[in-house]
Amino acid sequence: MKTTIKLTPVDIGARKELDFSSGDVVRVWNKIKESDGKTRLQAFEGMVLARKHGTEIGATFTVRKVASGVGVERVFPLYSVMIDKIELVRRARTRRSKLYYVRDKALRDVRRKLKKDVRVVKKGSTTTSEAIVTENEEGVIV
Repeated sequence: MKTTIKLTPVDIGARKELDFSSGDVVRVWNKIKESDGKTRLQAFEGMVLARKHGTEIGATFTVRKVASGVGVERVFPLYSVMIDKIELVRRARTRRSKLYYVRDKALRDVRRKLKKDVRVVKKGSTTTSEAIVTENEEGVIV
């Protein structure tokens, strides 16, 4: 007769069977301890940039989301006690296992948007409302 000692409340078998990879959108329900001692669940939904160390005990995965125009990344241990559940929201087919280039791609997109909103100052203007003129997407001064 074999006795099994359970050291952690995490169902390791279920976490090992989770089938998500880089590019997939996941929702990670994280337990957060409040100041009064209670715990609440908070969701962190974003794209998986990387999975590291496979299904071994130190396995981690990186999730990136954009919150209020700022990119936020979190690295979650796969077998963490603080993770309540991991939901797969959307699957993606990627050709790479690590999607770190998404960080630079997001920066390039932001810079491209900033370049479109160029302000031009007219020469010889007397008031500030006359002086500041904006260009639209076609480059025409409005």
